[in-house]
Amino acid sequence: MTTNTNTTPGTSRDTDTDTAKERPAHPAAPAGVSWGEVEAAEPEFARAVRARFAAFRHHVLATLRADGSPRVSGLEAEFRLGELWLGGMPGARKSDDLLRDQRFALHANPGPGTDMHGGDARIAGQAGWVDDPDTRRRFVEEVHPPTPFDLFRVRITEVVRVWMDDEEMVVETWRPDGRGLRVLRRGNDTPVREQSGP
Repeated sequence: MTTNTNTTPGTSRDTDTDTAKERPAHPAAPAGVSWGEVEAAEPEFARAVRARFAAFRHHVLATLRADGSPRVSGLEAEFRLGELWLGGMPGARKSDDLLRDQRFALHANPGPGTDMHGGDARIAGQAGWVDDPDTRRRFVEEVHPPTPFDLFRVRITEVVRVWMDDEEMVVETWRPDGRGLRVLRRGNDTPVREQSGP
């Protein structure tokens, strides 16, 4: 195996085709979209989700281990340049997981207490390894991360926001299937119902 030592900004991984090149999406995974496409489709919903992630620096990432079992890790997520980016220290287990299987789920830091202030936000999709020098350079110029670092660009397959409206729980779900934002409501003593219209 040949290792190519390059000067890609922030990179410390080998750049041979077996370790660093972006893996294809899992065959069972639906096609994903960029964060900018989510914003274009549902601006108000996207703003609320992004604000929820912006409330705290660290969030919870779920990935798949080599044996298929789940792993949860803390990480920072960045909404920049019309994309959602996931970063981490080189050699981290979560990076190895994503290089092997791009599927992930990201849960916004719930914060202190149990009042769900700002609601609950989750994003799922595939995270592709980024080793393109120009892309990494633009990210460095925008974010100024500590180096070296691993960088993944997200293709989103689902965004969920859960929040309380008086005594009702509201579950908003968006997927890139052309059906728009789905809104479900439920109370302690009422059945789940789907909200129609804004």
